[in-house]
Amino acid sequence: MTLRRLRNDIAGLLVALVVALPLYWMLLSALRPRAELEAGDTTPYTLTPSLDSFRRVLTVDGFGQYLLNSALVAVVVVTASTLCAFLAAVALTRYRFRLRTTLLVMVLVAQMVPVEALTIPLFFLMRAVGQGVPELGLNHLGSLMLVHTAFALPLAIWMLRSFVSAVPRELEEAAWLDGAGSLAFVTRVLFPLVAPGVVACSIFSFIMTWNDFLFARTFIISAQENQTLPIALLSLFKPDQNDWGGIMAGSVLMTIPVLVFFLFVQHRLASGLGGAVKG
Repeated sequence: MTLRRLRNDIAGLLVALVVALPLYWMLLSALRPRAELEAGDTTPYTLTPSLDSFRRVLTVDGFGQYLLNSALVAVVVVTASTLCAFLAAVALTRYRFRLRTTLLVMVLVAQMVPVEALTIPLFFLMRAVGQGVPELGLNHLGSLMLVHTAFALPLAIWMLRSFVSAVPRELEEAAWLDGAGSLAFVTRVLFPLVAPGVVACSIFSFIMTWNDFLFARTFIISAQENQTLPIALLSLFKPDQNDWGGIMAGSVLMTIPVLVFFLFVQHRLASGLGGAVKG
């Protein structure tokens, strides 16, 4: 048993090293002086760390606005997708209606469609929507919020459906006997019980939205004030020579909010993923 545990520990350590190596190299490249990067230095350390790359990134014109736009889109998408997915999971689990199974299959099929295959149709769709509701059309953050919410819903619905179905119906019957209606049961009893699943869904939605480049590049064409943080990194790619130090520094700055968010809810994420697998 001890030998088996030792093998598992070694395997886990190797996996952790493989996962951590790109993050370490990204941070190392961000701290390397520009001369070392241009010289092609590949040593796994630097004796003269520098913050010049971070200064260049932070001085990019409009960087603060890009950061605010990314945060705004991520918060709206996480809130809207989680709320809609929770209500949809309750409806699909607790109620019987026509085409219920068909709707579940459609939600599952929606996860199988590649994002790249839908980019061009979504571009024309957002252009048409913008003619009626300009705030949801091209060159507006509303288009990113709408599309990301739609893409986050299928996975969130399936995850939360497992949590909702795991709640015993006896609790619902007991709530009814105590005089609680459907709304009171959902908000006061059911929602606290599925909170770990809500947290897990919110993390997936946040990461997907925060790191998005494809839709931000496709829908925000000319409105520079509405561009997001990944687009700011694009300005560091030059036709003659890329600023790899600035690119890595920007990537580090983009990774920090995700890590902070993950560390803040990691205990609920573990129980949430466990509940989803069990369901």
